[in-house]
Amino acid sequence: MKVSIIIAVYDEAGTVATLLDRVWAQPLPGAGKEIVIIESNSTDGSREIVTEFQARHAGDAAAEIRVILQDGPKGKGNAVRQGLAAASGEIVLIQDADLEYDVADYPELLRPLIEGRAALVLGSRHMGPNGWKIRKFAQGGPRAALMNIGGMLFHTLFNALFGTRLTDPTTMYKVFRADCLDGLTLSCDRFDFDFELLGKLLRSGFRPLEIPVSYQSRGFDEGKKIRILRDPLTWVAAIFACRFAIMPAARTAPRAKSPRPAHRHGTS
Repeated sequence: MKVSIIIAVYDEAGTVATLLDRVWAQPLPGAGKEIVIIESNSTDGSREIVTEFQARHAGDAAAEIRVILQDGPKGKGNAVRQGLAAASGEIVLIQDADLEYDVADYPELLRPLIEGRAALVLGSRHMGPNGWKIRKFAQGGPRAALMNIGGMLFHTLFNALFGTRLTDPTTMYKVFRADCLDGLTLSCDRFDFDFELLGKLLRSGFRPLEIPVSYQSRGFDEGKKIRILRDPLTWVAAIFACRFAIMPAARTAPRAKSPRPAHRHGTS
């Protein structure tokens, strides 16, 4: 079994080298590893870091590395969708290029899928030993408070519309069987993709298992790219759109673990 780790990179020169080294070194018990990096023509040298990483590990049997070089930034969702289309593993794990999440959580996130106990796993930031940590910025103030309140409101809206009680629907750590995407069309380009992906997986009949993960939030001065005046409107639109979209028939039965050719699911 192979795990495809999807990493979207744009202007993350301060963290991406460390993150890639950690992903490369992190063992995945019971699975092989494919690292799919989508670099969006950064302005800070991130592209050079990514290509150097690929060259340094060329021919190494420890993991496969695929690099997609976009001609410009089109949004995290757009980059992840390109990565999904290129991935060849039976399991997909989405990873940001910063250091907010800890790759040491990979084994616990993957175990339910490798053992066949779940098709969809979410790494919850709010179930760990330190409780709520999502927006504890080094520099707080009104913007940090607004992010906290907004996060709670959007989580509540999502759970109300989808009839769930998820503690962290917007977690970056969404881990799932690749065949869960069969027949789905994903179209969101920015951070609304988080809601679209999870909402359509829920509508398809997959129920997530939440696993506690470690988390250390970074501030806007450290590179956080959410735009408070722009992104929330797209989140509301994505939540309602995927909740009431016409979907394929629900399906949750496990499928045979065979390699999945690229471009089997819609991502346009």
